[in-house]
Amino acid sequence: MQADELSTIVPVILPMLGGIWVLLQVAATRGRALRGCAAEAMIVLGFSAVSAAMLLARGGRGTVLHGALLIDRQALLFHMVFVVVAALTILISLAHLEHLGAAHGEFYALILFAVSGMTVMAASANLLSIFVGLELLSIPLYILAGFTRDKVYSIEAALKYFLLGAFSTGFIVYGIALVYGATGRIDLDGIAQVVASPDPGGVDPVLLAGAALLLIGLAFKIAAVPFHFWAPDVYQGSTAPVAGFMATGTKAAAFAALIRVVGVALAGQPVRDKWIGVVSILAILTMVVGNLVALAQLNIKRMLAYSSIANAGYLLVALAAAGRNGTGAGSILFYLVVYAFMTIGAFGVAAILGREGETDQGFSITAYAGLGRRRPWLAAAMSVFMLSLTGIPPAGGFMAKFYVFRDAVRAGLVPLAAVGLLASVVGAFYYLRIIVQMYFRDPAPAGAAPPALAATDVFALALAAAAILWIGLFPGTLLDIVRFTT
Repeated sequence: MQADELSTIVPVILPMLGGIWVLLQVAATRGRALRGCAAEAMIVLGFSAVSAAMLLARGGRGTVLHGALLIDRQALLFHMVFVVVAALTILISLAHLEHLGAAHGEFYALILFAVSGMTVMAASANLLSIFVGLELLSIPLYILAGFTRDKVYSIEAALKYFLLGAFSTGFIVYGIALVYGATGRIDLDGIAQVVASPDPGGVDPVLLAGAALLLIGLAFKIAAVPFHFWAPDVYQGSTAPVAGFMATGTKAAAFAALIRVVGVALAGQPVRDKWIGVVSILAILTMVVGNLVALAQLNIKRMLAYSSIANAGYLLVALAAAGRNGTGAGSILFYLVVYAFMTIGAFGVAAILGREGETDQGFSITAYAGLGRRRPWLAAAMSVFMLSLTGIPPAGGFMAKFYVFRDAVRAGLVPLAAVGLLASVVGAFYYLRIIVQMYFRDPAPAGAAPPALAATDVFALALAAAAILWIGLFPGTLLDIVRFTT
């Protein structure tokens, strides 16, 4: 590997090397202190973000590992999203893991390994590297889901996630095999050349079958309906910080891979029209089912799980619009940045209120009754997150949905935008229900004094809430950053 290639791939390998370092520290000290490992992980993420920013400033675009990875603007911007997600997860997990008696430094090594897998998926230039990145991401997540191994429901969540994750991986492997059989290529540009070549006999059905299997496998990862059944159980069984990490990081990585697959390999006609139709149907199902089922949830983590499913539907609308317009992933990236702050923030509040024990009672929506009087600052932060998820200005979620639906209208997908707007109205009922609980319901009889907020919790929630309000009031800065993604 040449020196220039090595500098280009630093954002990919630095989190992986950092994860190995944290593991070595834990082994050498026979259980290094949790906060020391967290600090090391944050330092690694900081250096990784700086290296990505330097490449962005240079307008860096280059292939590494014999063309397996394409480190371009889109990959680097997605990497920055992954770094933000991981950093917020680290901050909100510190006090939570200590309270649960799971203060093990390996947690942060797994977070760093997962970030490397996400970045590989975002930078993949062929189907095999997408598969490798997916496995680098999935294996740490299986362990993180069952990290509190003394809890039955945590082990159950890990087992369900592992089995269904392996099932979805099988779809991707078979899809890669069929696409290779139909085109003789695994690199995305090579597949695109074959797809774009005119064929008097029509589109090869083997290619369509392979593309369909790839879409199904990635639809599992973003929890799109009808491939969403794992998400509520896994999010409920995992610790709240891990659930937030999966809801944001995994979704962002899967959409990064989807953009590569459909936006490059399957961009030629008439294949493009076919996948746009399939994605549009998935978007409608995902938005409608996610929002409707969320109405009936009484557990905050299950409600946020169905919320993440509904948000996957909005992102699928943006993906379909990008395919029709022939544009980049600007609105998808914008949405994912806002989504990361508001979702991890919401799971962070859930983690704080659930510290009396990882039980249904601790995570019940009724636990938010009177929170505005008991903990006004915590209630204010949760209000910002809920208003943003609803799409009410001046929160950033309003601008994120506005750009998604605007792009859909410009692409001629007016019915899809209309369904999205109606689904958002339905979503307002269960998001605003939390605000009603916090400010218009009497709190439960006073019991033991609630645990004090950790400094890391305060910083993470304040940062997330401030970012959401800033993006909502001044969206132009972020929009300029993500507008040109290649």
